[in-house]
Amino acid sequence: MRRKSSLYFALALVVTIGWLNATSLAQAPPVKKRPKIKDFGASVKRLKWDPRKNSAVDVKRDDERVSDPEVEDVIRVNTNLVSCDVLVLDKQGRAVTGLTAADFTIHEDDALQEVGHFYLGDNVNVPRTIVLIIDYSGSQTPFIQSSVEAAKILVDKLGPSDLMAIVTDDVELLLDFTNDKTKLKKKLDSLVGRSDGSGGFFGIGGQHRFGKSAQYTALLATLKEAFNKEDLRPIVVFQTDGDELPLLRNPPIVPYVTPGLPIDLLEQEEEAKQKYRLYIQDNIREFSLEDIFREAERSRATIYTVIPGFRLLGLTPDEQVSQLRAEDYERMEAWSERLDKKYRKEFKDRLDDRWRRTPVAAAKFRAAQEAKVHSALTAVATLTGGWTDYLERPSQATEIYSKIFSDINQRYIVGYYPTNKERDGQRRKIKIEVQTHPDYKVIGRMSYIAPAQ
Repeated sequence: MRRKSSLYFALALVVTIGWLNATSLAQAPPVKKRPKIKDFGASVKRLKWDPRKNSAVDVKRDDERVSDPEVEDVIRVNTNLVSCDVLVLDKQGRAVTGLTAADFTIHEDDALQEVGHFYLGDNVNVPRTIVLIIDYSGSQTPFIQSSVEAAKILVDKLGPSDLMAIVTDDVELLLDFTNDKTKLKKKLDSLVGRSDGSGGFFGIGGQHRFGKSAQYTALLATLKEAFNKEDLRPIVVFQTDGDELPLLRNPPIVPYVTPGLPIDLLEQEEEAKQKYRLYIQDNIREFSLEDIFREAERSRATIYTVIPGFRLLGLTPDEQVSQLRAEDYERMEAWSERLDKKYRKEFKDRLDDRWRRTPVAAAKFRAAQEAKVHSALTAVATLTGGWTDYLERPSQATEIYSKIFSDINQRYIVGYYPTNKERDGQRRKIKIEVQTHPDYKVIGRMSYIAPAQ
């Protein structure tokens, strides 16, 4: 009875917070053994927030000095080669294939550059190094199983020379880079076992364990530590709902109390939000979203964001409210499966009552706030030349991950050696065009930060 009671109150808290807030194998080169990643996450632990610079700074282990993030070496390739993955689209938005190096022109800060590095995206001699960051936190309860099954599809699509690593929202390196698909899938399945309590001895006696919702921290650690100068095509698949956002410095969203609620619901929300504010004070991160943007720009990785949950961006306010309502009920159903029927009905009745008595304007306000969380996730991907999609149903997994690999394979890897040899740590703009077709749209990373002395 005590266990049922604790689950009862855990569900009450979750529902309340949910409211508030593809070249043949024979041609492939052998996979080169790479050094193991050690002490993953250490780079983030060294960060300290500097209010004067309004950014995170890296405190050296010996504490002798603090480094400025703007002057770190960021071109982690030999002889300062700048390499960009680009996708070329025609006027109808279709990928353009069959281009050659002679078709491209590159300008860096308006200075014409010579193309010195060119590959097709499906060239097996250019292996991909992929990091999957997967969120299995409590807020993802309705979607953990489908997220894992989707990730297995990603594993199945790996080429013979590709490598993949798995990182969780615990900032845990669940599995270092490997091309062993069996190991990758087994590690993914372990996350389901953790979350549903089936991870004990022979599936018996396991404890429910969820991720810590440190998705942005995991992303920052990945960008700083996972890739090396020999990785020609670093890729991050960022699978999360991004709810760590309010814990970052200068967050675009803060704990809010939905205006216009009935007095009893308003009091409940105010109490919950006050507790959440105290939680933020004790767990505030030492970096901002801008620090993540800067590190994403500094890295050479292309980020694809997959949001497990219901689509909010690109919808009308009324459509957003409808999606939010559907997600609330999905979350309630997922959590109530752990309870007796008596408690399931009570929680459903309470959620029904809340939605029935919530004014439309209040529901729209909450939807708009939640959409800001998704906008931040989209911005990180767009900055690197990637994109964002939603995993609303398990049946969409094959389509989404096929789309990611299709995008990767249809890209061109275009590189050059900058005429500007200054190691000044400054941001430089890149403009890549198809000279015979100025109407083509080129999508990819359009800036980088030069090496520093």
